[in-house]
Amino acid sequence: MPPKKTQTIRGQSAGFQNLNPAQRQAAEHDQRPVLVLAGAGTGKTNTLVHRLAYLVQQGCPPERICLLTFTRRAAQEMISRAKSLLEKLARDDSKLREQLTGERFAWAGTFHAVAAALLRRYGSAVGLPAGFVIHDRSDSEDLMDLLRDELGLNKRGNRFPRKETCMDIYSRCINHQQHLTYILEEFFPWCLRWEEELKQLFNAYQARKRQMAVVDFDDLLLYWIGLLEHPAVGEKLRSMFDYVLVDEYQDTNPIQAEILYRLCPDGTGLMVVGDDFQAIYSFRGATVKNILEFQDHYPATDVVVLDWNYRSTQAILDAANAVMAEAPLRYHKTLKAVHQTPGERPQLIYCADEMQQVQYVVGEILRLREEHAIPLREQAVLFRAAWQSLPLEAELLRRNIPFHKYGGLKFIETAHVKDVLAFLRLLENPRDEVAGLRILKLIPGIGTATARKLLGILARAEGRVVAWLDTRVPPAAGELWEPFVKLLVDLQEHSRPPAEEISKIADFYLPLLPALYDNPIERARDVEQLQFLASAYKERRAFLADLALDPPSSTQQLVPPDLEEDYLVLSTIHSAKGLEWDVVFIISAVDGCIPSDYAEGNPDQMEEERRLLYVAMTRAKRHLRVCVPVRSWQRGDLSAGYGEWSLTKRSRFLTEAVCECFDEIALDDAWLPGEYPEELTDDEQRDDDFIDRYSSDLWA
Repeated sequence: MPPKKTQTIRGQSAGFQNLNPAQRQAAEHDQRPVLVLAGAGTGKTNTLVHRLAYLVQQGCPPERICLLTFTRRAAQEMISRAKSLLEKLARDDSKLREQLTGERFAWAGTFHAVAAALLRRYGSAVGLPAGFVIHDRSDSEDLMDLLRDELGLNKRGNRFPRKETCMDIYSRCINHQQHLTYILEEFFPWCLRWEEELKQLFNAYQARKRQMAVVDFDDLLLYWIGLLEHPAVGEKLRSMFDYVLVDEYQDTNPIQAEILYRLCPDGTGLMVVGDDFQAIYSFRGATVKNILEFQDHYPATDVVVLDWNYRSTQAILDAANAVMAEAPLRYHKTLKAVHQTPGERPQLIYCADEMQQVQYVVGEILRLREEHAIPLREQAVLFRAAWQSLPLEAELLRRNIPFHKYGGLKFIETAHVKDVLAFLRLLENPRDEVAGLRILKLIPGIGTATARKLLGILARAEGRVVAWLDTRVPPAAGELWEPFVKLLVDLQEHSRPPAEEISKIADFYLPLLPALYDNPIERARDVEQLQFLASAYKERRAFLADLALDPPSSTQQLVPPDLEEDYLVLSTIHSAKGLEWDVVFIISAVDGCIPSDYAEGNPDQMEEERRLLYVAMTRAKRHLRVCVPVRSWQRGDLSAGYGEWSLTKRSRFLTEAVCECFDEIALDDAWLPGEYPEELTDDEQRDDDFIDRYSSDLWA
């Protein structure tokens, strides 16, 4: 039977009647440490919202609650909903009404955002200047590349790792808190021969960041630990909060766990919410061990399990439960559907190949829209890696079926947006060498060597851009150099909101777009959207910090959705986490895709691949289709211009026990497991010369 709504009795808080017993137990928990195991679709956000409201209702000032989430949007949504709930509760509670006046949740956001806010206030205790600038991942990669060049590492005969790989190695060392040798042996064995050079590069990277007064994402967390280790500041931080709430705890890395251990030494007031079944971000440094070992660190922990699912049918949950039942290390929980109608059984679709998979998916999407009135935006196609959707995208374009894809290049990672932001970053911090090099090299005739000389002039002028007006530059820069410098001088000497600054930058920059990049019209629209985003800010520093800490992944996040627009959703599984649709298609559920080839030989990575499949399946509300192409085209020698078909293997996570929860369907020219064609003997092998023998005489 589905869970009953709780009853409000004397001494308990009103307004919580819609919670089920487990949700209410979590929301009204006392100050002992508590681990809330929240399965997919079990109302985790609603529970956290009521926890926030309950704590304030019980007399805790909002500014003494620290809420740590993994996106700014999640924090904003929770705070907004908690405020609405509190306003309802305050209608009949004059004391609560008085308490809410003028108070706000000042410490709600991502780990990195809260760290940045604390460092703005106390950073001098760990050697940070007040005006430090935050580099996002691509900025950090650019700085790493700059240092590779200065150290001559990119000129060696044997190819040195690219900037992205160097940054990944560095970040893994920091986030995993493991020595470089271990990281190279475990994740980058082909880079072991460069270990000494990487040490040199990383030392230079650390030194240059200090010189430039910039911090990267990893620094924010390390400096937070530094604050907590500081004799005076550490105690001050620990006394700031009565309660600390952490969302998505399964996605934390060792440094984030260490921050919590130091912020809440005995666990008083600490609540972590997460699901070990949805731990899928190890590539960002996250480790499922944090949630699995939480009780070891805090022995007095209470565990509350949320296992009533408000999203999916029981038939879909049975299949998802079966996938995770075979995981060797996990908390035991079984999802149960609140909605008691069993629903359609999930379908396991065997396709002849990837192209038949595409034709089936597109045809089924259109059929569900026409026959069942399920709009495109309530249907999603999920895949392990972004490249796996390329044939599908081509077919959707051919048929003029609108779609949005998530999981590719982020909005602020596009070259033109980074160009505009580099203007702002250099104005905010004239020591930012990466930003300076980027905008100077937009000017014809100015290369890396000239740009570095100009930045040296800027440094000697203590950051005053006016020093460039009297500087000689290559003749090719002549027409643009003076308006470029005058723009920067004007922006440096006259304070404006960031949206107005972007408007002035765009007047100079947009005419350059056709010569710099393709699709200049679309890129110009992105710059307009960036200006729209900046309009919510009064100060440049706050705008740059928020954009670095929690950027929008696409321009769709910048504007309200058009309710009349209908489009299919294509998404990597990682980007789909936290979302839901009526219909979900999972494509290429074969070994090599799910699980990825990269997980072979690594038991921990293989189990994360299992969890990825579980996450994908639990996005579906009513209909789930899992596609298995039974053969795949393997490209051969490109110079010879041929390849060959090879048989695939159904994902190892779709075991016989799991498949019992599906209806298995083989399309034309495909076959079910056990019906694979017999292997040919040597005498029966294919005749590759058949066509040549019957046709060569026709033009001999």
